[in-house]
Amino acid sequence: MHKTVQNLIKIQKEIQSKINELNYKDYQPEIIAISKTFKMDHISHLIEYGHKHFGENKVQEAVEKWPNIKLKNKNLILHMVGTLQTNKVKYAIKLFDYIHSVDNLKLAKKISDEQKRHNKKPKIFIQINLGNEVQKSGIIKSDLNDFYSSCKELDLDVVGTMCLPPEGEDSMLYFKELNELNQSTDLKEISMGMSGDFLKALEFRSTFLRIGSKIFGERS
Repeated sequence: MHKTVQNLIKIQKEIQSKINELNYKDYQPEIIAISKTFKMDHISHLIEYGHKHFGENKVQEAVEKWPNIKLKNKNLILHMVGTLQTNKVKYAIKLFDYIHSVDNLKLAKKISDEQKRHNKKPKIFIQINLGNEVQKSGIIKSDLNDFYSSCKELDLDVVGTMCLPPEGEDSMLYFKELNELNQSTDLKEISMGMSGDFLKALEFRSTFLRIGSKIFGERS
């Protein structure tokens, strides 16, 4: 069994153990294997094992890696987890099933236009900059309701919210806040938790965990 599959199984066991400890019923988050920078010879073992959810953070890299693989494996679900530039939206719409980083009206309008053109509606997460970090993307939390309304008017299929907690701070505080923000809307999905803090994200019912290095190893 390949090391990536062994790592995935170990993570699945850790997740189940934590869910049991929390005594959460009817709760099972999805693991997005963040495969950015890794070639298909690393990724293919997970596909053969039956894993479905994969994430990339650059459109160009994804376009080079995934189209043929997705044609052969119809059940694969591809997530765009990085910043999406408007000039790359037309490529992203064709390839990705989920976009986790929608955070401005210009991008939302471009997605709306392109999904009509391609007759394909990806599921959308609104990215929120909870730490108010100038170097990070994301709307400020007070804009959530207005921005969500604008996205719905543009016929975007918004399913949830996403955040990247500030490095070096306790991510639990931000996971709790995102969970509360989500509950203040009718959104069901939450994209939060990465290799270093995914077990903490379970406490606040993240539905999509974005795990890379814990599965694939450190990037060179």
